[in-house]
Amino acid sequence: MRPATVAKNVGAVLLALVFVFPVYWMFSSALKPNSEILTKDPVFVFTPTLDNFSKATGVTNFWTYVTNSLVVTVGAVLLALLVALAASFAIARMKFKGRKGLVLGVMMAQMAPWEVMVIAMYMIMRDAEMLNSLAVLTAIYFAMVLPFTIWTLRGFIAAVPVTLEEAAQIDGCTRGQAFRKVIFPLLAPGLMSTSLFGFITAWNEFAMVLILNKDKTAQTLPLWLTQFKTAFGNDWGATMAASSIFAIPVLVIFIFLQRKAVGGMTSGAVKG
Repeated sequence: MRPATVAKNVGAVLLALVFVFPVYWMFSSALKPNSEILTKDPVFVFTPTLDNFSKATGVTNFWTYVTNSLVVTVGAVLLALLVALAASFAIARMKFKGRKGLVLGVMMAQMAPWEVMVIAMYMIMRDAEMLNSLAVLTAIYFAMVLPFTIWTLRGFIAAVPVTLEEAAQIDGCTRGQAFRKVIFPLLAPGLMSTSLFGFITAWNEFAMVLILNKDKTAQTLPLWLTQFKTAFGNDWGATMAASSIFAIPVLVIFIFLQRKAVGGMTSGAVKG
């Protein structure tokens, strides 16, 4: 093996360790008592305990937090996919006045920092008496993931040769049938990559739910993670257990979709 190849492999392993170690530390700390977590000497051999997970899931309304997170996250992702499919098809296939302006608007919406609009959103929702609403939170998350979804699917649709669609129409398909039978099956990698991005974005979002939903029955899992700080300090064992529980759905989804999702990220950016 060439020295250059060995150096690259060693560098790749070291880089992987940099990213993997925090995850290992989180899961291992979740299985340790606090006395071993806070010790100055690292403890690599220990007797695992599930007490921290019991503390984490024993929080009042835990399953309400889980249900709320799933409702707003899945709802936002599905809505974004439905709207983005139609919008991206129109942008990629149809010529109409204002098309370039629409594309520019999508790009600007993707780059806009949502945090600067939190105060304005709060005042609008307060005056409209729409605070503590999962429907409003779902709509906000939908708006957050929609621009990226449109932009990525647009690239996928543009990469599909128009001749395939025209051939289907010559064989008797309507334009809608051609999209459903020819284009839609080719969008699977793009749908997976955008779904993964949207899920992670909505699942991890903290600022909006913190400010708009003060009622604990309308809050999501990111706020559940803040409940392990006491007057005497942080309960790090419970915090790490809660973080592990919070990360598991994203890790599972990414493991199953990683190959097509990563391919989708790159393929969708080829054509514009």
